[in-house]
Amino acid sequence: MALPQRYVRDLSASLVVFLVALPLCMGIALASGAPPAMGLVTGIIGGIVVGSIAGSPLQVSGPAAGLAVLVFEIIHEHGYAGLAPILMIAGVVQLIAGAAKLGRWFRAISPAVIHGMLAGIGLLIVFQQFHVMFDNKPKGSGLANLAAVPGTVMHGLFPLGPSSALEASLMGCFTITVMLLWERFRPEKLKLVPGALLGIAAASITAKLLHLPINHVQVPDSLLDSLSFPKLASFTEINGSAIGSALALALIASAETLLSAAAVANLQPAVKTNYDRELLAQGVGNILCGAVGAIPMTGVIVRSSANVQAGATSRLSAIMHGVWILGTIVLFASVLRAVPTSSLAGVLVLTGLKLVKVKDMRHLSSYGKVPILIYLATLITIVSRDLLTGVLVGVMLSVVALLYNVTRLTIHSEAMPGDNQWQLRFVGSATFVRIPLISAALEKVPANATVRIITDDLSYIDHSCLEMLRDWVDLANRNGSRVVLEQHALENKYWTSKTA
Repeated sequence: MALPQRYVRDLSASLVVFLVALPLCMGIALASGAPPAMGLVTGIIGGIVVGSIAGSPLQVSGPAAGLAVLVFEIIHEHGYAGLAPILMIAGVVQLIAGAAKLGRWFRAISPAVIHGMLAGIGLLIVFQQFHVMFDNKPKGSGLANLAAVPGTVMHGLFPLGPSSALEASLMGCFTITVMLLWERFRPEKLKLVPGALLGIAAASITAKLLHLPINHVQVPDSLLDSLSFPKLASFTEINGSAIGSALALALIASAETLLSAAAVANLQPAVKTNYDRELLAQGVGNILCGAVGAIPMTGVIVRSSANVQAGATSRLSAIMHGVWILGTIVLFASVLRAVPTSSLAGVLVLTGLKLVKVKDMRHLSSYGKVPILIYLATLITIVSRDLLTGVLVGVMLSVVALLYNVTRLTIHSEAMPGDNQWQLRFVGSATFVRIPLISAALEKVPANATVRIITDDLSYIDHSCLEMLRDWVDLANRNGSRVVLEQHALENKYWTSKTA
């Protein structure tokens, strides 16, 4: 009996997503400072568990490059054992946020901050994985990795002793070259075949044939052997820093997930998205990842868009991609162990570079200088300090820009032709913080003048400014002035009753 057509489309789409996800799961785990197998475990949970309950059925969840830098920082500060309780706390925060129906609010982060965050993460991944391409260990911060680049290159080209750095770097560059050539010249019929998989396969075969003495991916024979369950002592050592890391993890993972879900919803109108349910599903997935010692997950736009483009019609595709990952690590662990770590690093270097998008800056610049300043401030702070500080700086600058816009008020005060004629034009938003400005403008109006107050361009006025204007108009009229008030922005019962 033949399968229904929609099942056939979902199964074929799941294979495409699996081929995209497999190298990224291992590579992102490597960039996070975790064993590659833990990235695969996250992909399995993201596919089978989260895929079954997700609010965005066509979205694919798993390890994300956007979290790699933060996870690396957490492991560097708290150790790998400290990641599990932090991740489980982050999952609980996501559960609470989803239950409180805050899903849409996580999308209310300024695009300038999001783009700056992704660009900063991209640069950090490039700086970090550049060293892994030479079979070296990355440093603890972005600036340290950047500063060490010349030394890594010199060591690779002119080693002082036995070294595999040059051979490893050649395999990393070979992988990047294959990916770029495939992206440029791939046939239309094979557009869904991922270049990362071809690049890694080509480097793995080449390294095997040439017997290159370079580092390879370490994958255990048994998946159960790779799992590490958190101990009670890990939870008793939770401190303020760990709580802060958990909140940052929850915020960034949720924002990336829901932005990806929104993008998936725009790619196809047929399957609806429940953002709060998606947040709940991500919370469940991250709690499970923490419970088995894996790395965090988010909804990932690259895999999700590949899923949609491959013709997926339901959540079955995301679920089955997790099944294929599980089957691979159980049945073909020896194949995975043939992958050079420098090849995975090459994939991530190219991935990181793609996160720094010039078109994002051009798009933001069309809205003025402020979004570009927020973008650059976020990016620079992430690279020079850390991810959480960078995001907080971006959010704070966005709030400052918002406060400036909602309190911005310009008063054009000028003498008009005629005998003692005066005009005041209010533009912007009149709130209590602008009372000194309003007071100064009113004091400049000469006595016994005919004053025309124009408020057509006033978008908002609060009670305190309204009261001040009412009192000034009453006083001016009593002192011999004649005030003509165009009330388009001021028409309300309060003003009419007080000035009747």
